[in-house]
Amino acid sequence: MERIRRRLTLAALMLLSTLTAAAVVAETDYVGNAACAGCHQQASADWTDSHHDLAMQDATPETVLGDFDNATFDYFGVTTTFRQHGDDFFIETDNPAGELETYRVEYVFGVEPLQQYLLPLGKGRLQALSVAWDNRPESEGGQRWYHLYPDEQISADDPLHWTGGFFNWNTSCAECHSTNVEKRYDAVNDRFDTQYEQIDVGCEACHGPGSEHIALANAGTLSPAQTGFEMSLKARGAWQWAEGADIAQRSEPLTSNHQIDSCARCHARRGTLGEYHPGKPLLDTHRLAIIEEPLYWPDGQIREEVYVYGSFIQSKMHQAGVTCTNCHNPHSNQLVAESNGVCAQCHLASTYDNPTHHRHQLVSAGSACVDCHMPSQLYMGIDARRDHSMRIPRPDLSMSTGAPNACNQCHTDQSADWAYSALVDWGVRFADLRNHPARAFHAAGRGDVRAAPLLLETANNATNTPMLRASAITQLGRLLPERLIPSLPLWLQSDDPLIRLAAAEAAGQLPPEQQLVRVLPLSQDPVLAVRMMTAEQLAGLMPLMVDTPAPANLELSAQQSADEGRPQTAGPLDALFAEYVQVQSRHLDMPSVLTKLSGFQQARGDAEAAEALLVSALEKNPQASASRVNLADFYRAQDKEEAARATLERGIQLNQEDASLWFSLALLEVREGNDEAALAALEKAASLEEIPSYYHYVYAVAQHDHGRLAEAMAMLKATNRAAPGQPNVLAALMQYSHLAGDMQAAQRYQTELRNTAQAAGVR
Repeated sequence: MERIRRRLTLAALMLLSTLTAAAVVAETDYVGNAACAGCHQQASADWTDSHHDLAMQDATPETVLGDFDNATFDYFGVTTTFRQHGDDFFIETDNPAGELETYRVEYVFGVEPLQQYLLPLGKGRLQALSVAWDNRPESEGGQRWYHLYPDEQISADDPLHWTGGFFNWNTSCAECHSTNVEKRYDAVNDRFDTQYEQIDVGCEACHGPGSEHIALANAGTLSPAQTGFEMSLKARGAWQWAEGADIAQRSEPLTSNHQIDSCARCHARRGTLGEYHPGKPLLDTHRLAIIEEPLYWPDGQIREEVYVYGSFIQSKMHQAGVTCTNCHNPHSNQLVAESNGVCAQCHLASTYDNPTHHRHQLVSAGSACVDCHMPSQLYMGIDARRDHSMRIPRPDLSMSTGAPNACNQCHTDQSADWAYSALVDWGVRFADLRNHPARAFHAAGRGDVRAAPLLLETANNATNTPMLRASAITQLGRLLPERLIPSLPLWLQSDDPLIRLAAAEAAGQLPPEQQLVRVLPLSQDPVLAVRMMTAEQLAGLMPLMVDTPAPANLELSAQQSADEGRPQTAGPLDALFAEYVQVQSRHLDMPSVLTKLSGFQQARGDAEAAEALLVSALEKNPQASASRVNLADFYRAQDKEEAARATLERGIQLNQEDASLWFSLALLEVREGNDEAALAALEKAASLEEIPSYYHYVYAVAQHDHGRLAEAMAMLKATNRAAPGQPNVLAALMQYSHLAGDMQAAQRYQTELRNTAQAAGVR
């Protein structure tokens, strides 16, 4: 183990030296909000005391909102005490060892509807305490301490404990609560030296460094063409009604995504890639999460904390050119008009703010546009955030996919069937009852290959949003990759980077030779997220390049590399791989990145570095099951069965409810000939599988192979009823029925299997 740590230290030092050599250091040119306020008085006044202004503050008697008058909060036997001494604030709570310790509050985080407190944990770390202050009025249930996970015991060894990585400010929070944050993680010493230009979200967090703008202003040479900024965030535009129209349209098409991409940096569920530079598209600095469970409901509504960007870019509003500032004052964060007035800017009030449209009494909850088209979900216990996909309520989808609908979020005493019947009684008819993409997403998540044609149709429909198309491509790649092949070349050449990214990921399901041919041209894609996915896909395919001619444009000139700030090395893909390592190495504090980088290094043949990275990931989060399964697989490939067993058993000891760990342990038991132990582990894995699928299938096969025929058939039949459309399950039912002499059942399952294949478009 010590050898692995030394290897990781050496690898980190090499990575850091590479980054230092490749970095281009620019003079600091951030000037701070005070330098902007003189000329931009209204914007400054709007920003002052906004959520952006108060995103992070020093802990002082003026900024601390919680009760620190020796208040206590009890949580599963742990008593947290809040005290004030002079102008300083202290919290006594459980430390990483589960023992009570007193911490000084360094900073406050947010103001409304809740405020969190940042506590120091050594080595430059700041952690957000998971006991938060509810700042709502007492009449609304506020003015109290509460825990973000009130119904489950989060102990000190849980990654969701406030001392764990998920509540680390440096990694998870800083980027979006301050201006020009540099994480500065030292992987060798496991230490942070995080810096920022401004403690809160100031002018330059969105507009970029302001020194050149001020220099131009002082010289009197400012102009629309020469502002001193990398880009303009103006995108509100002019809207007009055509004669007789009920909905306004932009007078000129929106030509820039700078504004919405700038907001999306923080108002989206995404992973950070390269260093942010003002004016870059979102996918050049981040990777966006697509529509999939559990982040989204199958119809695309927000489910987990995905913020708003991912839902907004699904909307017809976004397709029509609506931007953030059409509805929100960008400096105060407030709406530009009250109640339905926001929507009435573009939707004729006499048509839409009318009982003939919404079928509710005026001034009732049902008459509010947002309550029907932007229903809210609660996050962090009390923080209501609205879905921004602005969709029509669909109770029919609630019945078939479980997605919520606005009707029943108000009429909680009624069923989705009641709500749908009400719509039918009103004369509402939906043309896509059978072919709505939500149905395909829901079915695909349950392994039903019959969803493939609708997924393919959704992905190829140019009128759909890129978010919807990209999500359909990803789902199809996981479900039935052979259906990708005819359309894949078009997707890989799409003008939209989100579609190219999804296509590159889905291509990873193809046979290696096909994958190489399809993905290789994206090694020079202009968007970083696409190049990073391409590097992951190509890392293990280099031996195939001997017989595969490279695209004509693959050789990247040294001058082009320098202009783009990308590493310059000799081979045609060396630059791509060096860039991948460089980008990932900025985030060696994150177990998910360490795991991803480990897979890349293993594919490139560096087994020792791959092992060290996985060990480091588990040291940071022992319950990172993907890292643990990968490490066990790594040991298995090296015939280190004892190490694999110890790795898995430690994971199960930490989390008995992780199906993937039990399944991996079962495979280990099979290899070692421990049949009964293998069956027991498979049974446990299947019992933990939320939707009966692969684990159930494997367990049934194992039962059959060990003579438990009746149990195997019962398991397969139950799986087929709960999650139909899985060919492996149907094939097993057909085969086992035939072996049992039940030819009628075998014929029935054969017919069902044939019909499933035909419905999936598989010959």
